[in-house]
Amino acid sequence: MNAAEFKEKIIPLSGKLFHFARLLLKDHAEAEDSVQEIFLKLWKLRDDLKKYDNIEAFAMRVTRNWCLDRIKAKKPLYIDNYTSGFDQYSDTDSPLGLLEKADQMSTVSRIIQTLPEQQKTIIQLRDIEGYEYEEIANIMNMNINAVRVSLSRARNTIREQLINFVDYGYSKNKNTAR
Repeated sequence: MNAAEFKEKIIPLSGKLFHFARLLLKDHAEAEDSVQEIFLKLWKLRDDLKKYDNIEAFAMRVTRNWCLDRIKAKKPLYIDNYTSGFDQYSDTDSPLGLLEKADQMSTVSRIIQTLPEQQKTIIQLRDIEGYEYEEIANIMNMNINAVRVSLSRARNTIREQLINFVDYGYSKNKNTAR
């Protein structure tokens, strides 16, 4: 791959890579630095990129692995801003409706915080970023059925804890919905 092909195929992914890195790292500046390092890594691998069917999925996997390595090098950081992927506000909602939606999103975010790291990442990629199962399997380096099972378990956990919170005002997990 020459420089022109790299600019055409890889550089346009910078927005997605940055957004994903920022959600994982929770730091704007560190996400910018990470994307630069990822571009350098991809540039060094430019001749090997031809063997990948989906370069975007490969770039997302490299980003995920890079960010997880950065997180492991420091201390565990968890994604806490899931509301950016949802349309919280509508012109037709009343102030009370907006407040209820914001409260629901806050509760769901706290529940998601308690999920295992793998489930959090899969929820992020599928439900917020909109990736297909195959792409997530490539990014996470998992079997597609394992992705589906993990996503199903994450959604069931969120649903159960949200129902408990709505119906009873508490969650079985003491770290959520407070």
